[in-house]
Amino acid sequence: MVAKAFVLINAELGSELDTVRSIKSIPNVMEAHLVYGTYDIIVKVEGESLDKVKDTITHKLRTLPNVRSTLSMVVVEEQ
Repeated sequence: MVAKAFVLINAELGSELDTVRSIKSIPNVMEAHLVYGTYDIIVKVEGESLDKVKDTITHKLRTLPNVRSTLSMVVVEEQ
């Protein structure tokens, strides 16, 4: 089974496009999109285990220089 999560990201003002480009190059990132609203970017992360997904979020996404905050939602069931 593949573990999945969606991550909502707030980026520093003016850095959104560069940040989403950086995010797209990270392994286990399946999709990354600029969005309007409370958050700037939405990211879909997949991995062979929940630990791999958590590692990608914690050590790859959240440490990018222009990422101000994240909200992670782990998929628990697919229909």
